[in-house]
Amino acid sequence: MVICRGLICRSGPHGYIERERFSLQGPKLGTRQVAVIPITVAQWPMRLGPHMQREKVLERHKGGTRRGGRGRMISIMRQLLLLRHAKSTWDNAAMPDRDRPLNARGRRAAAVMRQAMHDLGLLPDVVLVSTARRTMETLELLEPWDDTPLIEPMDSLYLADPAQLTAALHGVAETVRSVLLIGHNPGMHDLALGLAGPRSIQGGGENERALAAGFPTGTLAEFVVTGSWRDLRESGGRLVRFLTPRMLEGAGLS
Repeated sequence: MVICRGLICRSGPHGYIERERFSLQGPKLGTRQVAVIPITVAQWPMRLGPHMQREKVLERHKGGTRRGGRGRMISIMRQLLLLRHAKSTWDNAAMPDRDRPLNARGRRAAAVMRQAMHDLGLLPDVVLVSTARRTMETLELLEPWDDTPLIEPMDSLYLADPAQLTAALHGVAETVRSVLLIGHNPGMHDLALGLAGPRSIQGGGENERALAAGFPTGTLAEFVVTGSWRDLRESGGRLVRFLTPRMLEGAGLS
């Protein structure tokens, strides 16, 4: 696993994108990356890369909006991926909870999720991950990435509640477009429910009903977030995808 290594993208002359590899020793989270807006919902999520001609690149800004042509305010759309660790073993009752590894079923499920994320183009710029062994092993099984994200292991995410998880997201640089958060229940499920909001859960579709029913090990929830990371709060996300290992197995991805 490569820790604290990723890709910096910044606006170049005449609207082109310059890309630069970097390595960080500390906890700084990608402060030089640019934010992007997809042209259509069908093109979301996208990754900074060869297909940049299909996206509008925004210069570095403060806050969640910027002024467009003719005085229009453009909302910056961001992507939040919530992934609960894959299934872990309980074979050794004397082992500390933080040290429990994935079992064989969990390793298979994480590998299948990696393929699904790759096929769907779900490629984060920053990964925030609990330092528990089962979350770190889940992350390892998502590798290799097409473009290596900035990976930030955080002790504070171990068994974190929604407030602690939200606080970690508030610390992400505003210029980061996509974040993958890997953690534990019940905090991950409660965070996802809160981001979707009670109105969406009660009146939503298949994704919302699946989320309301639970957040099994190895599950991924994708949200579109409009606005800044520091302003993220309840009902601040729109659930656009909800994938469980069982769903992927049913689709033949096993």
